[in-house]
Amino acid sequence: MFLTHLGCTSCGLRHEWSRLQNLCTACQKPLFPIYDLAAVGRALNRDSLATREKSLWRYREVLPLPPDVEPVSLGEGGTPLLRAARFGGGLGARNLWIKDEAQNPTQSFKARGMAVAVSMAKHLGATRLAVPTAGNAGGALAAYAARAGLEAHIFMPRDTPRANVIECRELGADVVLIDGLITDCGTEIARRKEAEGWFDMSTLKEPYRVEGKKTLGYELAEQLDWKLPDVVLYPTGGGTGLIGMWKAFDEMEALGWIGSARPRMFSIQASGCAPIVRAFEAGATSAAEFPDAHTCASGLRVPKAVGDFLMLKILRESKGGAVTVDDEAMIRITREVGSTEGLFVAPEGAACFAALKSLLASGKIAPDERIVIFNTGSGIKYLDCYEQ
Repeated sequence: MFLTHLGCTSCGLRHEWSRLQNLCTACQKPLFPIYDLAAVGRALNRDSLATREKSLWRYREVLPLPPDVEPVSLGEGGTPLLRAARFGGGLGARNLWIKDEAQNPTQSFKARGMAVAVSMAKHLGATRLAVPTAGNAGGALAAYAARAGLEAHIFMPRDTPRANVIECRELGADVVLIDGLITDCGTEIARRKEAEGWFDMSTLKEPYRVEGKKTLGYELAEQLDWKLPDVVLYPTGGGTGLIGMWKAFDEMEALGWIGSARPRMFSIQASGCAPIVRAFEAGATSAAEFPDAHTCASGLRVPKAVGDFLMLKILRESKGGAVTVDDEAMIRITREVGSTEGLFVAPEGAACFAALKSLLASGKIAPDERIVIFNTGSGIKYLDCYEQ
């Protein structure tokens, strides 16, 4: 086992990994698992990965679960990186790729984080798990909790897409609909969790969802023969995927698997909920809560993210940026992507394709660069966003 401890992302305080933890006990910021990467490097080299299972657990040495513990798994990870020749060709972008996370269990990238987080929660003795969600994280928690034999308590805004609500209920979860936003759901969990005996699985409020998400970075590097792309466009709500990938890049450099070059990371948000874009443009190091948040892309409707300071740091370090897209453009471009690439992308993923057009037009991205767009889920979960 190569996990050594948990470290605070803000103050650096060390925490033990061997018991259930949420935020840093000193400053209430997210905790990251820290590994003995020198030991990992002696035990694993990147070439040996090719013979391993096609799932995120192929990177077991840089994941937190002890090696003798069976993971809670539904076959997550190992999603394809697809060349988007027809859509990209229409824009003059000759090297455009799509990382299609809709092919995960529960049809979104949330399966990655919950697979690792539920595995660790079960191993450390949790029996009742709770999460505030805009939709897909709830479906993933419900699925993995059921697989693990644990209780799942899902708190969703009342206007969450109906497919997500039905999915959670049919997977055996206790679903509570709240009048408000995901932040209001989180407040309700915080109010009740001690009395109810729930372990809080909120984005970045426990240390292990980010570890599942970081495998996006490992897969991306492996699929591109260990040379990272020039540009990554990522739809950003809570931002765990963006933060996790950056952690993976640093780990891979320490292992000697990649060099020091990094992609320019672009955070894509809805114009109706864009706290990171506002903070980035203002030069701020944290993001104020976005007022009256609204968007049909429910995964982007996160008015205040606990990892905001980490996202803003990554965007600046990578010399990337932050872009807004309105709902109308997301829905319009979904059909354009579908009719050229054969993928029914979620509105969050569609936002990245719309943002690419504006970034190419403004010259912030050059058409000959290698560009990767992350489609984080399936459009089939959002049927109420589309005309009948």
